[in-house]
Amino acid sequence: MEQGLFWAAHEGKVVEVKDILRGNLGLNVNWRNEGENGTTALLRACRHGRDAIVSILLAHPDIDVNQKDDDGYTAFMWACTNGKSVCVRLLLGDSRVEVNEPRNDGSTPLWWAASRGHLDPVRWWIASGRALDLGQPGGKKTDAIGRAREKGNDEVRALLERFKNDAAKTRDGVKKELGING
Repeated sequence: MEQGLFWAAHEGKVVEVKDILRGNLGLNVNWRNEGENGTTALLRACRHGRDAIVSILLAHPDIDVNQKDDDGYTAFMWACTNGKSVCVRLLLGDSRVEVNEPRNDGSTPLWWAASRGHLDPVRWWIASGRALDLGQPGGKKTDAIGRAREKGNDEVRALLERFKNDAAKTRDGVKKELGING
């Protein structure tokens, strides 16, 4: 059944995921598919932006939200790396998620989001009030701001620079842009 859950999450089959979870009380929701780099259903759902499935899995009492695959990717790392904004928002809303957890090579979710120019995940992260580590990740030559600059991702670079200079003011401005009250 674990492998069935994994593939249903991968393929975005919401009804099948619900049925598997409902019908199997002893199911290991954190099962690692060793043939797929030790990836779990949650990791795969975040990698591919399966928002509804991420929401279902986050509600499961046994889910390990910080479990890593063989390369050290967490669900949050995959969502940030691939610019899956809704998954990022869902994960940011779960206090169990360690948002600055690095990959095996030392790179961080923020470094990857900046590297790939994923503005919306960075905006939601800033708005959430969760910790945002702007430091240089281990093994990398630049921090997230420098990486965004190197890759020509000027909107992300500018936002992170504003945040670095005045986090509270930037957070308030981003919340206003996103229509978040409070």
